[in-house]
Amino acid sequence: MSDSAPDLRLRPAVHADLQTVTEIYNKGIRGRTATFETKEREPEELEVWLSLPYPFLVAEADNAVIGWVAGSAYSERDCYRGIMSFSVYVKSGGRGQGVGRALMTALIAASEAAGFHKLTSRIFPENEASLALMASCGFRVVGKHLRHAQLDGFWRDVVVVEKPLGS
Repeated sequence: MSDSAPDLRLRPAVHADLQTVTEIYNKGIRGRTATFETKEREPEELEVWLSLPYPFLVAEADNAVIGWVAGSAYSERDCYRGIMSFSVYVKSGGRGQGVGRALMTALIAASEAAGFHKLTSRIFPENEASLALMASCGFRVVGKHLRHAQLDGFWRDVVVVEKPLGS
């Protein structure tokens, strides 16, 4: 595998991307290593992401979406409005080629430009690739939430990562 990303085009997601974004997301749901979600999604369910005040970006190679990153609210409380949670997914054929790093770099820049002061996410401890990606992008491990939620009837822990933005 290459250490550099294929020729990528990073851009905001549009309606036409939702089918592929959903396919990538659903594969992650089925894999049980990236999310507590168990219900596969339909493109129409993700359409609301296009209107949220958070970055929603895709990576294209050869005119095909191969990864995406989307922000979401960390909390509905006003005091936390500058903190954004996020998810990042890369199609299996695009992993290990810098696509995730490119998406995260773009997310960091877009989040700073939008006025967010911190990014955070929760990652399964077994998801070593995501943890390594976060470390390479300057995220720090805050700690581990034990027995955070159940997935398929089993309690799962999550590692909490964060990255303060700006100066």
